[in-house]
Amino acid sequence: MENTITITKDIVYKDDLKLDIYSGKNTKGAIIDIHGGGWFHGDKMKDEDLATRLAQEGYFVIVPNYRLTPKGTFPAGREDILASLEWLKKSDYVFDRDKIAAWGTSAGGNISVEVALITGIPAISWSGIIDLEGFILDTDGKASEKKDDLDFANISSASINQGGRNDAFLRWCIYSLIGNDRSLLKEATPLTRVSPKSGPIYMANSMNEFVPADGALKLQRTLLDVGVPTTVQLVTGTLHAKGYMADVIDASLSFLDTFLNNRSIK
Repeated sequence: MENTITITKDIVYKDDLKLDIYSGKNTKGAIIDIHGGGWFHGDKMKDEDLATRLAQEGYFVIVPNYRLTPKGTFPAGREDILASLEWLKKSDYVFDRDKIAAWGTSAGGNISVEVALITGIPAISWSGIIDLEGFILDTDGKASEKKDDLDFANISSASINQGGRNDAFLRWCIYSLIGNDRSLLKEATPLTRVSPKSGPIYMANSMNEFVPADGALKLQRTLLDVGVPTTVQLVTGTLHAKGYMADVIDASLSFLDTFLNNRSIK
């Protein structure tokens, strides 16, 4: 059945931060679609493809910009997305306010996990960077920090970082997030915010990509210990986030169908 999508761009939701809206039949609730980019690059236009697909599935979708490093160090991006959630709940748009979820890829997957842990709404995370502290400690002395020399502004999300481990680049991203202050590593690691009130989380990860899959597995175990439902889907190969979209989109949508129809937003 056809679902015609209307796109409304550049709505201010906080200070000078803007979001785009993808709206169709809006029968399934709402999704905050959080773009990736290592916390340092990208904007809401990166997720036009995913947001359109989610709107076609019947969701009311917002795609917010959030502050990026070096100015937007932790927890700026997380706080901006939480502000977009409050904006969404108070807006005049028509959708089921008992059904709101977060969906993010890469750095956006990290933030979607944070939102679920803090607010209790369900989340989807593709290649979310979860165990920041553990990764830095595990790679100390084995990799330096080095920004990738890719032309990020002119490469599609599905083409970035698809070649496997890149510890130096991931270390650089994490250090940029914490403003090179190692004392913030534990605080910036989502694992520290798990509670019985956290929302259910679906996480996908390639087994040999540049974001280690063990972060998702650690979070799954921690959520299990407090009785919060979670699913981890591991994909063979080295693809990152949207690179494996075709392999995980159906399971991600099914996860939301299950948990949005069996709970109410806090």
